[in-house]
Amino acid sequence: MRLLHELGLRSGELAFAADFSGTRRSAATSPTGFMAPGRIKPLDVRATHEPVRASRCPQPALLFRACSVPTALAAMLVIHSSAFAAAPRSASVPSRPPNFVIILTDDQGYADVGVFGAKGFKTPNLDRMAQEGIRFTDFHVAQPVCSASRAALLTGCYPSRVGIMGALGPRSRIGLNPDEVTLAELVKARGYATAMLGKWHLGDRLEFLPTRQGFDEYFGLPYSNDMWPDHPEAKPGTYPPLPLFDADRIVNPDVTSADQCQLTTWYTQRAVDFIERNRARPFLLYVAHSMPHVPLHVSDQFKGRSKRGLYGDVIMELDWSVGEILAALKRHNLDRDTLVVFLSDNGPWLSYGDHAGSAGRFREGKGTSWEGGTRVPFIARWPGRIPAGRVCREPAMTIDLFPTIARLAHAPLPTRPIDGLDIGPLLSGERGARNPHEAYFFYYGQNELQAVRSGRWKLVLPHTYRTLGDQPSAHGGMPVPYRQVKLAEPELYDLQRDPGERRNVASGQPEMLRRLQALAEQARATYGDSLTRRVGSGVREPGRVSAAQP
Repeated sequence: MRLLHELGLRSGELAFAADFSGTRRSAATSPTGFMAPGRIKPLDVRATHEPVRASRCPQPALLFRACSVPTALAAMLVIHSSAFAAAPRSASVPSRPPNFVIILTDDQGYADVGVFGAKGFKTPNLDRMAQEGIRFTDFHVAQPVCSASRAALLTGCYPSRVGIMGALGPRSRIGLNPDEVTLAELVKARGYATAMLGKWHLGDRLEFLPTRQGFDEYFGLPYSNDMWPDHPEAKPGTYPPLPLFDADRIVNPDVTSADQCQLTTWYTQRAVDFIERNRARPFLLYVAHSMPHVPLHVSDQFKGRSKRGLYGDVIMELDWSVGEILAALKRHNLDRDTLVVFLSDNGPWLSYGDHAGSAGRFREGKGTSWEGGTRVPFIARWPGRIPAGRVCREPAMTIDLFPTIARLAHAPLPTRPIDGLDIGPLLSGERGARNPHEAYFFYYGQNELQAVRSGRWKLVLPHTYRTLGDQPSAHGGMPVPYRQVKLAEPELYDLQRDPGERRNVASGQPEMLRRLQALAEQARATYGDSLTRRVGSGVREPGRVSAAQP
């Protein structure tokens, strides 16, 4: 009810929603048994695609201006009228607003999907999803680490704004503040059914769990699957037994390795069941897989299936899961009513060697602000709304999904400032569409501003980062240590010519260097920066529990 009050809505009130084509849409738990994964079902979707007109997205006048709800709605209407003015309207009014399915994997590298260059394993369902929709080659997470990345996805805010840094551990006394508006709360106010399956990692205390953050249903782990007594580098007693939750109840207090082998199957079966039970109403389904985060686990059906060892087996099972979800949508005639997006929460955890993924040609991986840490595979599919076979090379970020979904669900944005902007024209594959941001900002660690991205240019600020260097690769799930490298001076990269960040061109681009440094100052004023000891004016507190609370 907190969100309904903030948005000025009555419980159950629904509104018209505009989809990518400009059509207006209106809309008037028990757990199931787990089954072994079935055969991968090939999709047979013969979608027709409406023509769209190429146009440029309006550029915001000020990047950091906080907007009221009426102002934000007016801005969305401007974007809608320019981006979709040429799209034809349907002769009949569809009976429901769109569904949203977000599939998030954990530590899957940019090059760990077939259409993004995977080697040693195949991903036929993800490849087909890309063929029937759009893939982004320059999509980023807001921070290259678990909790912070998820906070940005679910709130549309930089993690620095909402006070979530790094990866929260078991019994953490902080979590995502219940006063923040999540994607689930945003659409729930419009009558959506909502479910979160998989890894949550935004606080394991009762008041921080998904069921307290707008999700009707929750089944999964409260944090990473390596935060358990068998962690290869942790001292005995560091981590408690790993619990499995159903809603706000612990249904398995001590998840075993055998249990972890079933996680992908269990999440998939719950997802298919949720779709079936809610096929007659709009829904938001958020599936955040625990895999391929280490320790890697896979069911017997996929064990030994790939040429890439256990890691490849795990990715093939995740691809199977995507296929099962898409098949469920088709089986219930929901294909053309559902936007499905697939992405990873950050780049690969390279120190795990053959148990880690690949960032391809990009530099470094998880835990760094280099491209290999933040650039992830991203695919979106919506037959009849997203033209098939499109490739978007414009930059985009997870914070942008929140306002984009808000417009599609016709949900007013929160009264508190958020940082994402509507990327509907990019997502719908409009030719000539441009990213609406002046810049993106990359923080890591304890609120360190490490990089600024504006168009083709990226400024990497002085900071210390981790790298493997030339040491031998790890094997068998036991990581090798990183070494720390200090970057003493700012470096500038032209990502259009040098996506691998190999050639620092700062000395030859003094004006661009000054421009990005000025943008960095704007970020520091709003979000702070521990490297320069700045406190931001736009940051909010995370949720906290008292020290006396168990």
